[in-house]
Amino acid sequence: MDCRLPEDFHAVLQIENAPERFEEALLVAEKISDAGVKLYPNMDHAAIFTDPPCLVAGPLKTMGYIAGWDTRCYPSPVDEQDYINVPSGLPFGHPALARGWFHYVAVVHPVDQPALDQMLGQGYGNPFIHHLTWGIVPPDRNGGDEFDYACRIISYMVSTRQRIGGYLNTEPGTLIMALPPNITQHSRFETTLPQLLDGLDTDAYQVETMQGGGFLIQFFVLTGGRIEVALRINTQQTFNPKSVHKISEDEISTQQTD
Repeated sequence: MDCRLPEDFHAVLQIENAPERFEEALLVAEKISDAGVKLYPNMDHAAIFTDPPCLVAGPLKTMGYIAGWDTRCYPSPVDEQDYINVPSGLPFGHPALARGWFHYVAVVHPVDQPALDQMLGQGYGNPFIHHLTWGIVPPDRNGGDEFDYACRIISYMVSTRQRIGGYLNTEPGTLIMALPPNITQHSRFETTLPQLLDGLDTDAYQVETMQGGGFLIQFFVLTGGRIEVALRINTQQTFNPKSVHKISEDEISTQQTD
């Protein structure tokens, strides 16, 4: 297994629950690899809750992350409270990637006092790592047009979700699929999708059009949203707004238990 975590994380950020999250993430990555799912060495992203945001965004900027990477922020209604997610991203080829740093960090801060109280009440400290996300290597294209490849990707992620759930002995979270506009608007999409989902219940998946294009298909693998996996292809944005809203409202919590 080639998965890695930042070598110098604790020299940059002092986060109380980081050792716990890192240990859990590596154990999950090992089981995912045993399930035959190939992961990228570096994590796709980490989500860190903090108040004020400068506690995290400042040190990340110093080491080379670009704050507001995609010039967007993402409202995130967690635990019925309002938070704002502002991504930081590393430029392609940055030396920190060779040290195991995440491609992106979602810096999530509370909007008001009730949200701050909720965040601080979770007992993980301030800041704290909410979740870590491994990136799934997509299947090879091997010819075919864009729609055919999209069908292969969706089918692959449906089966991947089932395999990972089996190896972790848990029910994975909702399969959140943000797809390119030319796929969701394709004349064959609505009739083909049920076959690709292979009997998946309607409340176990969500389909959205990916703003900015590309694919971002993701799901959580542990209760409360502690560890996530995501398949990303040619995305121009860090996240998809409607997907973030769904994930924040229904998939994650600051109360994270087995």
